[in-house]
Amino acid sequence: MNTSCKKTLILNCASGISGDMTVAALLDLGADREVLLNALDSFHLEGASVVISRVKKSALDACDFNVVLDAEHENHDHDMAYLHPDRFPVHSDADHDHHHSHEDHDHDQEHHHSHEEHDHHHDYEHGHHHHHHHGRNLADIEAILRSGDLTPNALAIALRIFRIVAEAESQVHGEPIDHIHFHEVGAVDSILDIAAAAVCVDNLGITDVIITDLTEGTGTVNCQHGLLPIPVPATTAILSRYQIPFHVASSVQGELITPTGAAIAAALRTSEQLPETFRIVKTGLGAGKRDYKVPGVVRAMLIEEERGPADGSFESDRILKLEANIDDSTGEALGYTMETLMEKGALDAWFTPVYMKKHRPAYMLCALCHPADRSKMEEIIFKNTTTIGIRAFEADRTKLSRKIISIETPLGMADVKCCEINGEQIIYPEADSVIRLAKENKKGYPEMYHYVKEYARTFPEK
Repeated sequence: MNTSCKKTLILNCASGISGDMTVAALLDLGADREVLLNALDSFHLEGASVVISRVKKSALDACDFNVVLDAEHENHDHDMAYLHPDRFPVHSDADHDHHHSHEDHDHDQEHHHSHEEHDHHHDYEHGHHHHHHHGRNLADIEAILRSGDLTPNALAIALRIFRIVAEAESQVHGEPIDHIHFHEVGAVDSILDIAAAAVCVDNLGITDVIITDLTEGTGTVNCQHGLLPIPVPATTAILSRYQIPFHVASSVQGELITPTGAAIAAALRTSEQLPETFRIVKTGLGAGKRDYKVPGVVRAMLIEEERGPADGSFESDRILKLEANIDDSTGEALGYTMETLMEKGALDAWFTPVYMKKHRPAYMLCALCHPADRSKMEEIIFKNTTTIGIRAFEADRTKLSRKIISIETPLGMADVKCCEINGEQIIYPEADSVIRLAKENKKGYPEMYHYVKEYARTFPEK
């Protein structure tokens, strides 16, 4: 993945979100198809083939990512008669195929595959993962993902998405997370959808994902647990835990946000706030399979943000501040907690002495993190301290553009952070490098810090 510059993605989910819609939108945005197909092929999953094509959805030209299942693995995820038996008649075997047209929908809202020569079709009919999807638990799915040829970043994204689903199912069923057996989300198509989304995000080099809100429909939907109200419990649990805003389109009868879609949104979203001004670099449209009274697409936009000053010194993003008052943890536990938070991606962490109720001396633990890391940070705090409640506050952050470079000084290698403000360069030697060089050269810290800073000013590649 190319991380040399910030790449911001906006996912517009006015028609809801699902795994296949997201993957198709990212493919339309430019994710490499061969990279994706090779990654999916490396899982050697049985009973599925992948078709990538162009389709018309509400008269819009869109990309379609379709995992076609054989009879043994079919879960009717796109079968309107199965999903909504109260609204659509059951088709006979003779006229039951992948596509349904319904009298209460316009012709443009039907989903039609084109069969052009450039369509991509990949089979996964031979392999070692022959495991009926009803029996898969989180460990089974993680083993499948780890067996594939994914980059470390793509693997981390895929694992995070499935863990979010597992957390939701654990909450809904009141069972430990390692006892949960996935149904629809453990099926072959969902595994490939989630892995594909992770591969595409990684391949595009996306660093930030903005999702302002989601749209959900109304009514009920049929699944392995029977006829459930929309949004289904797993989706509701994810939207609640990750505080994803959504609104209900009261005129739409149907499920617009699938549990897979909700988990992908929760895992990828770094902000819900659009920049004040930005340029659209490229747009992609991903088609859904279900026919509801909405366009049925996810729109992905790769954008460039307009910066404040003309020289581009400032950058902005949205972060979370987590805080908790703690009056009965040991100093060792608190120190370990702060170290763990920083190791796992906190932007900063600190303790402040406070007085709590009953005049107890205590500490307030504060941690800054990206919104997407909230659950990870909260888990660390709950597991390693005695607190039973954590407060969370969103904040806009303005920061100087910066980069860290390594320079070769006469006294050894050193890392320095280079920032810019109004055209003036500011250099900060990294403390770890200064300490190491000070010890190696038997000099004081202030002297070595000044030496590295002055030497860095003459270094050509800043």
